Amino acid sequence: MKFGVVVFPGSNCDRDMIDALANDLGQEVVTLWHKDDQLPNFTKEDCVVLPGGFSYGDYLRCGALASQSPIMQAVKAHANNGGKVLGVCNGFQILCETGLLPGALLKNDTQKFECKNVFLKPVSASAAITKTAGTDTLKIPIAHGEGRYFADEATLNAMKENDQILFQVIDKGKGIDKRYQSKVFDKYFQIPGSNKSGTGLGLAISKEFIEAQK
Repeated sequence: MKFGVVVFPGSNCDRDMIDALANDLGQEVVTLWHKDDQLPNFTKEDCVVLPGGFSYGDYLRCGALASQSPIMQAVKAHANNGGKVLGVCNGFQILCETGLLPGALLKNDTQKFECKNVFLKPVSASAAITKTAGTDTLKIPIAHGEGRYFADEATLNAMKENDQILFQVIDKGKGIDKRYQSKVFDKYFQIPGSNKSGTGLGLAISKEFIEAQK
């Protein structure tokens, strides 16, 4: 298997990807420029990788301009011929913009750029990248402003049926015990055993304010 790593203006994880593939995995790697219009000597056993970064400065929409680069016509043809394609971070956004992947990436629900670790669990039992991953939780760093994946219900159901969901984000936080979730808006409620000072008064006021706007 040969890997080709596409470099767009604004890519900043291409060299990391090349180093990981060549030195950690011992694979043959070639660099592909975004203005190239073909994949030289690539077969469907080979893999094209779209790395992370901020292609074209994320102008217009993350991945939108990169999806129109000449190389992407060759990548689409490669994928449609059964070839392997991997998109990481901005590369995933580009694949959604080209239509090779369904759905779209929306702004984070915090409306902020998020740079932190998240926890993933492997879901697909058949995909090459997850079938040997077992059930271990993976700690993965993220850095993006538009990382909220969206697809309609029919698309999500089809992806589940076709085993196309590779990983799922899981919440490792303790959260609120189900016994107390209905009480968090009570004005003077405090979770038993908590050593934190304060009550639910602020939450109660917020709830009353929101309800008053209806």
